Amino acid sequence: MNAIDARIEGGNPAAPRAVAPATHPTHKFQLLLKREYWEHKGGFLWAPLVAGGISLLLTLMAIVLGLIAARRAIADGDMEIDGIQVNGLDIGQLTQRMSAEDMAEMAQGLDLTLLLSSSWPFIVLAFVVFFYCLGALYDERKDRSVLFWKSLPLSDTQTVLSKVVSAAVVAPLIAVGAAIATMFVFMLMISAVVMLHGGNPMELIWGPANPLTIVGGHLAWIPVYALWALPTIGWLLLCSAWARSKPFLWAIMVPLFAGIFVSWFDLMELFNLDSSWFWANAVGRLLLGTFPAIDMAYRSGFGENGGEGLENITRELSAARHLQTLAMPELWIGALVGAAMIFGAIRLRRWRDEG
Repeated sequence: MNAIDARIEGGNPAAPRAVAPATHPTHKFQLLLKREYWEHKGGFLWAPLVAGGISLLLTLMAIVLGLIAARRAIADGDMEIDGIQVNGLDIGQLTQRMSAEDMAEMAQGLDLTLLLSSSWPFIVLAFVVFFYCLGALYDERKDRSVLFWKSLPLSDTQTVLSKVVSAAVVAPLIAVGAAIATMFVFMLMISAVVMLHGGNPMELIWGPANPLTIVGGHLAWIPVYALWALPTIGWLLLCSAWARSKPFLWAIMVPLFAGIFVSWFDLMELFNLDSSWFWANAVGRLLLGTFPAIDMAYRSGFGENGGEGLENITRELSAARHLQTLAMPELWIGALVGAAMIFGAIRLRRWRDEG
């Protein structure tokens, strides 16, 4: 055996053996993040991209059907704007009749349309993160792969935190990228329609709209989402680590039954609060945190402080308004509760015995 070692080391038995350098904890964590991404690439990457593609496909179909309907109305002499009959689909001539107020309203409508066009990846994100967290620790116990991962020099803290970062940062970041790409492709599509019908896209689309403001709002939303979603992420991971079967039912039914119990016996009256407070700040924060823009409902008092106009909608989703959420005590209290549940999930993963 020594002769073999000597030949490997260059024929010198006295030569010291090479010692592999210790892996830095940061490098381990990066590898864990890559593992989560590659194992759930379908949900993290392809789901928001496909959702954005479906949005664009439906937009294209709506544009084609709208143009066909407009041409038929013009051919039949049934199309009028401000009492003036339209004889041709010339967008340039039609927009010349628009006043400054009409242009301002059109700009607000464009911003709202851009927000809606980029919302599809975010809708998918809510369900991807929810079910990812719900199965993150349960699935590895179910298929017994947890035994393999525990045999590696990886701590339970690193493993669980990699899942938290994947759900709170990686998935939203990819969804934001897909939303921004969808929005700009949508703008190119409607720009092509405007150009083909005698209009100037720079004057009618790119000038009045505020795509960069919307992009800034999307990017500023990422840290807000990461903190706001922590209670839901922590609760789902806790259920995923604890439940022996059917973690979905445990995650859903425990908060719902707690809300029903509190409402039935009016327990919140002991604190001079209404039962709706418990539903919003306990049940809602545990189950709805993965849904984007849910913080906007809490910030506006569920419609009590916000308006319904287009201007209010775009303003509520701006970067400044998103960052204002960071000053809400509810966000930080929920983040602390979420961190406590994540700590509980780490401990459960360490000591959970499936027999």
